[in-house]
Amino acid sequence: MTNIIFGLFLYFPEDKTEYIPAAISFMAFFIAAVLTMRLIIKISKRQEEKAKQFEEQLKKTTSERLNK
Repeated sequence: MTNIIFGLFLYFPEDKTEYIPAAISFMAFFIAAVLTMRLIIKISKRQEEKAKQFEEQLKKTTSERLNK
């Protein structure tokens, strides 16, 4: 019974050229995922720099106000 159920979901073609479209689409999505991750990291670093500059500016203005 379980062999019949699992047999419905597994398909291994005799003609191995049927794997080519799957490999092409896998590579396309994999490359897109890698590029997206690199873009996210790049934007994150840029935002981190802006946050550090903003923090320094706040520290500077706060210390100026306290010294007055």
